[in-house]
Amino acid sequence: MPSSRLAPETAAFYATQSTFSTPGDLTHLYDDLPTDPRELAVIARGLMLNRVEGEDFGYVIPEDRLHDDAETRYLDDILRVITARNPAPLTRRRDPADRFVGICRDTSLLYCSLLRHAGVPARLRCGFADYFGTDGFHADHVVTEYWDDARGWLLADAELADPQVTHEGDFDFMDVPRDRYLVAGAAWQAVRAGEADPKTFGLQPPSGTLVGEWFVAGNVRLDLAALNKTETLLWDVWGADVDNDDAITDDFRALYDEAARLTTGDVPFAAARDLFLRHEGLRTPKMILSVGAFTGPREVVLR
Repeated sequence: MPSSRLAPETAAFYATQSTFSTPGDLTHLYDDLPTDPRELAVIARGLMLNRVEGEDFGYVIPEDRLHDDAETRYLDDILRVITARNPAPLTRRRDPADRFVGICRDTSLLYCSLLRHAGVPARLRCGFADYFGTDGFHADHVVTEYWDDARGWLLADAELADPQVTHEGDFDFMDVPRDRYLVAGAAWQAVRAGEADPKTFGLQPPSGTLVGEWFVAGNVRLDLAALNKTETLLWDVWGADVDNDDAITDDFRALYDEAARLTTGDVPFAAARDLFLRHEGLRTPKMILSVGAFTGPREVVLR
């Protein structure tokens, strides 16, 4: 797919920062960074530690970092945490004790921010990965989708840019196969067609209660928001949302059928924007409900 196929307004939209991805008054930290997407992925990964990776890196994560870092919603605040622990340039790979302790969303958001600063159109994608070692299970996961002039939109998993992190499959982390990572809409369509068991989509075992069709729908809502540069925390809830399969109605399924259609494959930019902006059940409001595991349910006013 040649670069001319990406409409100028689409390219401009995804090459500029969002409220969530902007470094704000810390933009100077991006001075002198490389512009190559692969190099930027390695830089982003060297600043981040997933909260389940402590043992892999030989590091006991302090309890307060598990709590506080996880609730850091905006990239400028993430950068403040990183530089407070170690003021070195961002190009310097941090020891585990100096890294931000987050989840896949946070690493992907940082990477997306670096790409946008470099002028590369980029966006977060919410969905499910099958390459984390549990056979047949599709783990809740966030990656970054970036524009390559020669090949079009590619999926990059910056968490795999660290050689200490292993995964199942022989593929380049800068070009994750779309049958190994299903964007949420594709997962929804597979479940609705009876081609996939909804109980194999959700949080990685042993958290097995958070699985099912309702969980897939929640990721469709998050993915549509991310495509509209509203890159919330994964436990931010609003609008047309349910917390169990029994609560799903025909009208709910019809709405998510439409959202899935517009967020799968060659995403129609204008239509995805229109659905998000006009539908109250999908559009992210100013006040959301955050249901973080450490904080419990609480209302949050977004910037």
